[in-house]
Amino acid sequence: MAAQGPRVPAGADYSRPAPARIYDYMLRGDNHFQTDILAAERILSAVPEIRDCAWSNRGFHQRAAKWIAERGVRQFIDIGSGLPTVGNTHEVVQKVSPGARVVYVDNDPMVAEQGGQLLAEDRSTRVICADLREPDSILEHPEVTGLIDFREPVGLLLTAVMMFVSDDSEPWAKVARYVDALAPGSYLALSHLTDDYKPPVTAERFRAVFDGATERLYFRSRAGITRFFDGLELVPPYPGAAPAICYTGVWGAEDPVLADSDGARWLYCGVARKP
Repeated sequence: MAAQGPRVPAGADYSRPAPARIYDYMLRGDNHFQTDILAAERILSAVPEIRDCAWSNRGFHQRAAKWIAERGVRQFIDIGSGLPTVGNTHEVVQKVSPGARVVYVDNDPMVAEQGGQLLAEDRSTRVICADLREPDSILEHPEVTGLIDFREPVGLLLTAVMMFVSDDSEPWAKVARYVDALAPGSYLALSHLTDDYKPPVTAERFRAVFDGATERLYFRSRAGITRFFDGLELVPPYPGAAPAICYTGVWGAEDPVLADSDGARWLYCGVARKP
């Protein structure tokens, strides 16, 4: 069943596509299976620009992490981190702040295995397998508390992951729980798929791919995504802009006009400071 040959760790369900592995395929990685390829190709047939969307999200993630590190934050929690690829969070922030500490969190066992192998000798990073819908299991995890000092500011990264949490699971309350645990001066970076201004049939074909995946997909509006930042101070996405969320290609871009692509317009994002 494995198309690209990655080893199947205990607990991994490769009979169904998984978000982390679909994302890996979109980024041209090699840690995915035939089920993930088929799902990704179904998405690409409905939304040809979605590979650009994946790269746009990756770019936002890296620019936001770097920007937060430049504000003096030296510890990060990357939830829904996905499989290791080029420009991982620890590589980005440690260029700004050598020794910066990073905990990666994902509920896909492949992420824990691949990340654990990659970072086995790195004392400044940890990888845990946990579900973001259970905040206390992450915030109180010994690997997290052993590396992250919650008395000091933290960079919380939730890029392209809250869209897999249903309204019934109270996604806004979950994010608030994480933010409540952070010290003043911490930052939240978050991105999320939207179907605002999208053809309904196209959006539904995109969403339906995940009905048979390990996680279901939920689009949200600009207002619904802005709500994740309640109580925080949104930062301007680029010089001269008002503090607000925007499309992923635009945030932190050198030229926001050139960076505003069709693929990027599937994702809203923002960075905000905890006062």
